Amino acid sequence: MTNIGAQHSVRIIGVGNLFRGDDAAGVLAARRLKALVGGRAEVIEAELAGLDVLDLMAEVSVVILIDAARSGQPAGTIHRLDASAGPLSGDLFPHSTHVLNAVDAIEMGRTLGLLPPRVIVYGVEVGDTTAGNDLSPAVAGGLDQVVEQVLGPGGQDGGGGASPGSLFEAVGREAQSQYAISFLRTR
Repeated sequence: MTNIGAQHSVRIIGVGNLFRGDDAAGVLAARRLKALVGGRAEVIEAELAGLDVLDLMAEVSVVILIDAARSGQPAGTIHRLDASAGPLSGDLFPHSTHVLNAVDAIEMGRTLGLLPPRVIVYGVEVGDTTAGNDLSPAVAGGLDQVVEQVLGPGGQDGGGGASPGSLFEAVGREAQSQYAISFLRTR
């Protein structure tokens, strides 16, 4: 696996296709988060990632993955799944413009023993993914919600990072604890 940025314990991966309307949701969410989290996490815009998602999840303890979802809910609806807790259903991501959808890549990683200790998946329910279309207003509103959920209550702090007590901070603290426990067990 490629060493993408081992200095970070948290990696945010936004998956999508900027040329297919609402399918750009994950990439655009990552772009927004990159400006807000500063150096507290590595943020990757992964267009057409497919199987590359496995490589992008390597060498970190926490991954927050954001992708377009299609379950029949209204466009802009946010789904949050904890892939660390067990297998994910493919119902939210039945079709993909990528070679492999996010759930398939995560489950392949689970089977191969390549998943980080913590993987949180946000799915933004999409409407129109026709090539050449812009992001719909409903999905644009959903992006605001995803960014708020990742950053947590209070949004960004004055230093451009996540606010104390946010999901982002809690995930980071949990990752540090897991590293400490791992380190102590190897001694």
